[in-house]
Amino acid sequence: MTDRAVVIGAGHNGLVCAFYLARAGLKVTVLERRHVVGGAAVTETFHPGFRNSTASYTLSLLNPKVIADMGLAAQGLRVVERRIANFLPLPDGDHLIVGDGRTRDEVARFSTRDAAALDAYHARLEAVADVVRVLVLATPPNMPMAGGPLEMLKQLANGFGVGRRLSHLDVTARRDLLALFSQSAGDWLDGWFESAPIKAALGFDGVVGTYASPYSPGTAYVLLHHVFGEVNGKKGAWGHAIGGMGAITQAMAGACRALGVEIRTDAEVAEVMTDKGRASGVATSSGEIFHADLIVSNVHPRVLFDGLVDSGLLTADFRERIARYRSGSGTFRMNVALAELPRFSSKPAPGDHLTGGIIIAPSLAYMDRAFMDARRDGWSAQPIVEMLIPSTLDDTLAPPGRHVASLFCQHVAPRLADGRSWDECREQVADLMIETVDAQAPGFKASVIARQIFSPLDLERTFGLVGGDIMHGALSLDQIFSARPVLGYGDYRTPIPGLYQCGAGTHPGGGVTGAPGHNAAREILRDLKKANGRV
Repeated sequence: MTDRAVVIGAGHNGLVCAFYLARAGLKVTVLERRHVVGGAAVTETFHPGFRNSTASYTLSLLNPKVIADMGLAAQGLRVVERRIANFLPLPDGDHLIVGDGRTRDEVARFSTRDAAALDAYHARLEAVADVVRVLVLATPPNMPMAGGPLEMLKQLANGFGVGRRLSHLDVTARRDLLALFSQSAGDWLDGWFESAPIKAALGFDGVVGTYASPYSPGTAYVLLHHVFGEVNGKKGAWGHAIGGMGAITQAMAGACRALGVEIRTDAEVAEVMTDKGRASGVATSSGEIFHADLIVSNVHPRVLFDGLVDSGLLTADFRERIARYRSGSGTFRMNVALAELPRFSSKPAPGDHLTGGIIIAPSLAYMDRAFMDARRDGWSAQPIVEMLIPSTLDDTLAPPGRHVASLFCQHVAPRLADGRSWDECREQVADLMIETVDAQAPGFKASVIARQIFSPLDLERTFGLVGGDIMHGALSLDQIFSARPVLGYGDYRTPIPGLYQCGAGTHPGGGVTGAPGHNAAREILRDLKKANGRV
């Protein structure tokens, strides 16, 4: 008899997991709450003639093995590299351009010492990133909850497998690894550089999707998390999927359907059903019942354990840990339709600088103040804004001569104090974000034809991102690797037999990687082989 699996959520990790399970011969059904597959990696029309990547907005971390295994290129996915990495307009009328072989000369305008340090910085960061790339597709060693000495030895062996990978690092790289897992991004960068612009350009990766100051311990790991990706075989590069991020998940859905996976939209799961303590199926909000041999959740851990499963099947300690699982990335997301390209005061003519990430955050001190403002007032008076204009690389997104821009804005409080709701404040904060760009590119505000706004509350309601957290949980030392989401269940299994997790709330965390879906499927198939007596 063919094993049946139900995957809750057709985000990219759910689709990846469904693909691998179907390729192994399982009968797989994917149930998606929204009207479209893709989770937060979707492309949608937000104004007549204008469409954009609605939430997730740029590509680098999608794992090459996932791309190859799923045959995404054959499914129509085409990815182009940004012409430059980043453009930072500075308040004194200057700017910094990073990428395209220009970084060293650009940085030398601010500090010859910093320019000379760049090669060593990137080489040492890359040495650690290479280890992380390997660990991305590894199942974390799990603390055994039961099973006695044999199970403990098995998990210790898994741990030693990870240890062997780390043992290949030399002493310098081991020290860097420790620093990157424990320090703040600010402390790490201050040890390398003296000029503010290059520290800001590199340090932005340390606060992306993280509600923290760049001087908060642990943000150096967030920086590392954002540099282990690649585009078309080029390590550390960032790119754009032609057609937007939805082109990725549509290609994934095509690969799944080719294997017989059934994907149902407008099918919100309301309950994970159990029989004698084991997951046995799901019930949807409309009353449909889907029986299955195993259930795989691609939703946030708190959505799963607080709302979909019988809490009586969970220990008091597990419920407490899930309740303490921290989510909230301080993100305010916007899409805007533009009548024309922005003209920055520091570099007004159109050019390749408009194809990269445009970062309005000129220093680590600026980022630190933005976080402190948000903690005190709910949002920062001078926010961090990264703007991408994907229509400079992709003419399918806007009418001729027009453009679309993605604004990824920080810091804002995931939940406002004093009884305020984001529904009351979203327009005010959206105005602030537009004005922040306009201060560097006069006329930008007047060029906005339409805008789409996602406050943290909107991100939660629309995409299930609890607290607006694009990572499905903070990437802090207590919530990564074996401790994601809870120590003892870092291996994609849950306290309920037959119920697994495959979302970004598991290792290796957020970003469009496909790794949690890939890894979860591997563990599920191992369990099925063991249960069927084939191992």
